[in-house]
Amino acid sequence: MSGVRSPKRPPRVRSTPTEALQDRIKQLILESKLPAGHPMPTEFELMEQLNVSRNPLREALKALQAVGIVEVKRGFGMYVGHMSLGGLVEELTFHGRLALQTGREDLMHLVEMREILERGLVEYVLERKTASHLSELEATIEKMEAEAAAGVVSSETDRNFHELLYARLANPVVSQLLGAFWDAFHELQHDLPPKDVAPSIDVRYHRDIYEAVRAGDRVGAVTAMAAHFEGIRARLVVPTRAAGRAASGSRDGSGAR
Repeated sequence: MSGVRSPKRPPRVRSTPTEALQDRIKQLILESKLPAGHPMPTEFELMEQLNVSRNPLREALKALQAVGIVEVKRGFGMYVGHMSLGGLVEELTFHGRLALQTGREDLMHLVEMREILERGLVEYVLERKTASHLSELEATIEKMEAEAAAGVVSSETDRNFHELLYARLANPVVSQLLGAFWDAFHELQHDLPPKDVAPSIDVRYHRDIYEAVRAGDRVGAVTAMAAHFEGIRARLVVPTRAAGRAASGSRDGSGAR
């Protein structure tokens, strides 16, 4: 139709030569149908196949190694990397520490995201639980109770409960994502105030989750999970608020010197 202008296309974002070479390496892996853990062509073979020199190739490979697409084993060669969220853990930990210093809500948002994920996942657990699965969870709860009676529940036992809870989902992405959240929070333990609830109460949260799952109580399981995370969030309120006040005082000149 005359007089009607076609919408302008957004300007094309041009990648750098290194980014373009990364894309070519990823495409080569896909076209060759190389699975995770499979050996990749040697550096010399890649130089020939991609018609590039050594320095830009190494730069591109280093960037792909940083995000887990390529794995380099010294003395053995290069392999297609396995999925890993190690980089995410490092970034979450850094921003968590930054949040504790500046009063930002990043760390609270991290806990909130994990809660949203676990409250949704626990509903799927009810559909896939088995007698042996429940037996393992019960044994872990009993171990937590024994540790609580001795004075403290270890973070390893606590983590084991959550890992076992979702083991029946058989979803490696779930395991890695929750593991990333857990690892980041664990790295920040020494930056947080100690728990101000008795170990027995902490165990009670977990037993309530277990009992609801065992009974097939969907509402009860989600409610118990929410109560558990209330206890986690309580540890973050004091340090983030204190840091926020300190940062505010520094900006307006009223902070202590």
